Amino acid sequence: MTLNGWLQIILILAAVVAFAIPLGAFMGRVFAGERTVLTPILGPVERGFYRLAGIDPAREQGWLAYTLAMLAFNAAGFVLLYAILRAQAFLPLNPQGFSGLSPHLAFNTAVSFVTNTNWQSYGGETTMSHLSQMAGLTVQNFLSAATGIALAVALVRAFARSGAQTVGNFFTDMTRATLYVLLPLAIATGLWQVSMGTPQTLEASATVQTLEGQPQTLALGPVASQLAIKQLGTNGGGFYNANAAHPYENPTPLSNALTIWQMLVVSTALVFAFGRLIGDRRQAVAILSVMGLLLVSATAICYWAESAGTPVLAAAGLDPTGGNMEGKEVRFGLSASSMFAAVTTGLSDGAVNSMHGSFTPIGGMVPMVLIMLGEILPGGVGSGLYGILVIAIISVFVAGLMVGRTPEYLGKKIEAKEMKMAVLAILILPATILGFSAVSAVLPAALSGLGNAGPHGLSEIYYAYTSAAGNNGSAFGGLSANSPWWNTTLGLAMLLGRFAYIVPMMAIAGSLVAKTKLAPSAGTFPTHGPLFVGLLAGIILILGGLQFFPALALGPIAEQVQMLAGKTF
Repeated sequence: MTLNGWLQIILILAAVVAFAIPLGAFMGRVFAGERTVLTPILGPVERGFYRLAGIDPAREQGWLAYTLAMLAFNAAGFVLLYAILRAQAFLPLNPQGFSGLSPHLAFNTAVSFVTNTNWQSYGGETTMSHLSQMAGLTVQNFLSAATGIALAVALVRAFARSGAQTVGNFFTDMTRATLYVLLPLAIATGLWQVSMGTPQTLEASATVQTLEGQPQTLALGPVASQLAIKQLGTNGGGFYNANAAHPYENPTPLSNALTIWQMLVVSTALVFAFGRLIGDRRQAVAILSVMGLLLVSATAICYWAESAGTPVLAAAGLDPTGGNMEGKEVRFGLSASSMFAAVTTGLSDGAVNSMHGSFTPIGGMVPMVLIMLGEILPGGVGSGLYGILVIAIISVFVAGLMVGRTPEYLGKKIEAKEMKMAVLAILILPATILGFSAVSAVLPAALSGLGNAGPHGLSEIYYAYTSAAGNNGSAFGGLSANSPWWNTTLGLAMLLGRFAYIVPMMAIAGSLVAKTKLAPSAGTFPTHGPLFVGLLAGIILILGGLQFFPALALGPIAEQVQMLAGKTF
């Protein structure tokens, strides 16, 4: 590890926080229904959408109606995207002449983009037409991200309101998230990306002459417009198969820094918006402290592991001082690659600028563990915030048990119903990951897709289902997932990881919003100080350790021991 590498990491994080503070204040005003600087421009557009859709933005919904509206909207999005992917051969803007996707691949891809997962069992530049990329995938990048933001805002309102029956209007929240937050940021950062060399064209390709004097065809398309929202919305699905390692999708170290900033800024700003909406910014600082502490720690472990290199590479004659550069881009180096890996999995983004399967076993375990923890550091847009608030509920319940008092969080008593729903929500991830992994580890149809044997092959299985159930979308590498088994089961894991978590979370919101908000008393456990920060961080790590350590011991930890012994599979 070098001072220069750490300075890069610190500068990017500082830029994120510096922009997230005013953005969070702006988002707080947007979702409180207050006037903003964009209201004169976008207000008429917003009202026009409501009139066209027949929506009354002032008519709020209870938690069940809010949840059903969200489910119906996303189901319609799935059907439309599936139809586009199956029929793309007959649709316009297909200069490459690509055929439609197979039923199982279309199912997997439609589920993937609707659930904000963006797992890709295909190479974008060799599979997707321009229409599929723009009208299908990019549209869902906006809508799935807006859905996550809307759900987080609904939960925050449940804490902020007292004795109420409604948590907002899903269609209003989603429209405002798209129109006032995601779209302006995507336009601005997309143009910046174009200025650094990212293509934005309807041309299919360009033929160039290489240095060897041979012609080479380079795939082109509307890359920048998809790239901007894929990062801002923590979607992660790339236009190219190589994702953010591709020189058109991520051409320079500056574009790499911008990409990391894009991934973090909206999720971080949502935490500040949370503090504004509940009227207590200290709570936002406490939540963000936990996120920052664990994310920086994970980045440090990954950076250290990759800088240490491997005995096998050293024995092959490579200079050990260069660390483990296998699977990484030289233009980014170890620090930016390690930070990207931690950020993209601490979030639910899933974009990659290096191949996680080529990391050292411990370095590759870091992104896997970050997804297993629930992707709450700081997590996907919206999903990270409501995910860590569910764990905060569990944390204050544990604190209440230790001191013998009824637990409270943000003035709301946490009782049996909230705890049952919280436990149900957090069990979805381990049950889905470990259940599907156990079957795939013994099923020939699944094992035929593995590229490696031994612990590394087991890590490929773990990572695939972890990425799917965690709605991350990044790939470990080495797994040939475009088969009926993998496409179908990964699609089911995505659905469970997204919607089976959301329903109990919204039930919690419905229960909390009806409760009277209590004033702090002498016996109230403070949730804005260092003690709560330590408790919340500890609960996150304990839950992750208890659920996944045995599986990790058979995968990356066993591989690390083998590597140190100089053995490979």
